[in-house]
Amino acid sequence: MSIWWSLHLRREAASVPLARRLLLGTMETAGVDPDTSYDLSLALGEACANAVEHAGEGSAEFRVTAYLDGEKCRIEVADSGPGFPQETARVIARNPLPVDAESGRGLRLIEELADHVHFGNRSGRGGAVISFDKIVKWRADAPLALTT
Repeated sequence: MSIWWSLHLRREAASVPLARRLLLGTMETAGVDPDTSYDLSLALGEACANAVEHAGEGSAEFRVTAYLDGEKCRIEVADSGPGFPQETARVIARNPLPVDAESGRGLRLIEELADHVHFGNRSGRGGAVISFDKIVKWRADAPLALTT
């Protein structure tokens, strides 16, 4: 058994906790370990906040998609703004942030909380995409883990 959902959210601050609560509720219902759920919800909050802040004036919404299947949860946040500068993914991976950096801390946090992270741009329509996944730890009584 697997769970998949997708949200189209308004590009406003109130959408960030909404996405986090939906993810936490889904994971609790499925039986995911609370520490794993918290890490993923925090990473999701950072990715959503990035979309809200940087998606650009012409972008009214962003999309969150989550897959919970077997031993992995994969989350993608996509907007239709200007996207990441071409070198962003490589720069993030190679360079430490200065302690007093005003931006980029959320992207670093996502990297610390997830097992695999990809920062990129949507092909065709434009916009940024942040996707990340994490190996899931299950509670002993997890209903979803029992059926995998």
